[in-house]
Amino acid sequence: MTKIDIISGFLGAGKTTLIQKLIKEVYAGKKVVLVENEFGEIGIDGGFLKDSGIVVNEINSGCICCTLQGDFRNALREVVKKYSPDHIIIEPSGVGKLSDILAVVKDVEGLQLNSYSTVVDAKRCEIYHKNFKEFFDDQISTAACVILSRTQLVDEETLQKDIAIIRELNHNARIITTPWDDLSGQAIIDAMEGSTDGFPELEEEEECSCCGCGCHDEDDDDDCCCGHDHHEHEHHHHEEEECCCCGHDHHDHEHHHHHHHHGHDADEVFTSIGIETVNKYSVEDIALALSELDEHIIRAKGIVPSTDGSWLFFDYVPGDADIRIGSPAYTGLITVIGDQVDVDRIKEIFAVK
Repeated sequence: MTKIDIISGFLGAGKTTLIQKLIKEVYAGKKVVLVENEFGEIGIDGGFLKDSGIVVNEINSGCICCTLQGDFRNALREVVKKYSPDHIIIEPSGVGKLSDILAVVKDVEGLQLNSYSTVVDAKRCEIYHKNFKEFFDDQISTAACVILSRTQLVDEETLQKDIAIIRELNHNARIITTPWDDLSGQAIIDAMEGSTDGFPELEEEEECSCCGCGCHDEDDDDDCCCGHDHHEHEHHHHEEEECCCCGHDHHDHEHHHHHHHHGHDADEVFTSIGIETVNKYSVEDIALALSELDEHIIRAKGIVPSTDGSWLFFDYVPGDADIRIGSPAYTGLITVIGDQVDVDRIKEIFAVK
């Protein structure tokens, strides 16, 4: 039986950093597979993690609910069959719902749920709770363990506000508040595992749900219950009229949606742009580009060639940017995610056509 550890968290919360710590300090020498469910056109985190020696199976798809129903479930089955690992670490998309991930994992034979946790950025908990309630709050309310990141960067008042928000959403979850540098990976995994007792009871959706309606069967050519024909993705839906789990146009990834509607999928609220480039950048070039991103951008990351012959990794969330040396990728990769993304402006900022 393969043990599953699900580490969810909103965009830029620090999931990859935590996974790197656990891989190094806890999973060294064990047969581990990391499965990523990326939102966006280009998956980048595999590049960040490949130096660890862990197998990375990235699944990229425009429609998150369809990814969960098809590609993601099949990927888990394939991982179990092909690798027979001791552990599978699932890193869901930052805009994925933990409840959806758990529903898929429960449906795959040969898996034992070991832990399901959510990483929450202590600096941005309040603002994300306010602006992205449906996705952010689901990750917290569903988790057995909430792991606060960057607690060393906030004051006591902010930390208390964060805890109050988490407790309002989830009365029972363990909350890790100690800075990660002060904790061993084993101490963190002990808290994650110790808070879990099998699968939680997931609430049944009253509305149509793409994660279980059966409408995405390969041999079914009819329109699915979520309102679009998966063979002809050229529908323009009205959220008030359609079943809301998938009511988006798959061709137009530049939506401008309100955040507080219930039952939306990530593609309805967030826009992602993926760029491949051979451009060379200096650290100063990347720092300048990131400084020009507007308030609608909530996540940017990339692996690009440097002017000095090395490669640069960068991570960005509002107010914080990290640029460092990394391993080469097959080409330069940049991903930008936001609630409203001006694609032309992003290309201008990074000097790509």
